[in-house]
Formats: sequence, structure tokens, C-alpha cells
Amino acid sequence: MDLLGAVDFGKGGGLVVAIAQDAATGEILMVAHMNEQALRRTIETGEAVYWSRSRGLWHKGEESGNTQRVVELRIDCDGDAVLLKVEQRGGAACHTGKRHCFFRRRDGAGWTDDGVQVFDPEKVYQR
Repeated sequence: MDLLGAVDFGKGGGLVVAIAQDAATGEILMVAHMNEQALRRTIETGEAVYWSRSRGLWHKGEESGNTQRVVELRIDCDGDAVLLKVEQRGGAACHTGKRHCFFRRRDGAGWTDDGVQVFDPEKVYQR
């Protein structure tokens, strides 16, 4: 089966959901989007490349050094979602400097931040 041909980019306006999961622990690190070019670059380089409306094509960790080496790549039954099992290098998957993007946990009527801070984004990103 053709790698890119099996992915249905048509349903999402040229994008598919991409879920990054720690290959060793199973922890969900982040959710992003990929277009065909991002998936192609991911396959070519072996590192996660995503697409966003604000940044366009971006290689995960290009600024922070917190890259994702792809260990395994899967698609769902409809071909409109991609699961990347990754080795998270540098310790942080989230642009906030946290280990993963799901650091807010429901706590009664509010949210509690239980995330592990790996780096200070103010010192890393030059925006």
C-alpha cells in the first residue's frame, strides 16, 4: 500500500490530525496537524514535521532542540488521522516548556496545572 496514498487529506481541507505518543511510555505528548508535505518530510527525515496555519511547515524542535524521532508511524481506519510513536528528545513536547501539552487536569469546577516544566520558553524562543 502506498504510504501517502493511504492517507485521506481531502476530508480536513488538506490536513490530517497527528497525535504524538511517547513510544516507550504510551504517554500522549501532543496533537498537531500534517499536510501531505509534512508527512512526506517526516517519512524522509525520520523526525516529526507538522503543519500549522500560523507557522506553516515546521520541524518539531527546530528552535527548542526538543525534537521527536519517529519510532513507528500508524494511520487510523479511515486514513484521516496519523499516530506518531516517538522518542521525545530534550524532554519537552510542548511549546510552553512542559513535558506534554495535556498538563491541565480537571479539578472540580476548574483546571489544575500538573505539568512538569522542562524549560523556560522565554529563554528559548526569540519571538
